[in-house]
Amino acid sequence: MKKNTPRWVWDYDLDEEQFQKLLAGEITIGRLDQRWAAVRLLDYAPYSEIVRCMGFPMLVAKWSVWRRYVRSERRRRGLDFLVAWLPHAHPELV
Repeated sequence: MKKNTPRWVWDYDLDEEQFQKLLAGEITIGRLDQRWAAVRLLDYAPYSEIVRCMGFPMLVAKWSVWRRYVRSERRRRGLDFLVAWLPHAHPELV
């Protein structure tokens, strides 16, 4: 496993740079693409890492596409709230 592998991709030989490129949609590695990276992040990373890696603009813009792939009902509910609340409460962040 590569030295700087993000914790949420423990089962893949990816480093942080590759993961960020997948998340940005700049590269695809086999079946690993932007959706895979986003859903993996949303499923397994802590909130602070989601915000650091993805940022609020990307999350708000693409949540409706990724939502159905997130496994945790609790995460979906939390992110539903955030994505609905954020543009009204803090539009400067999106």
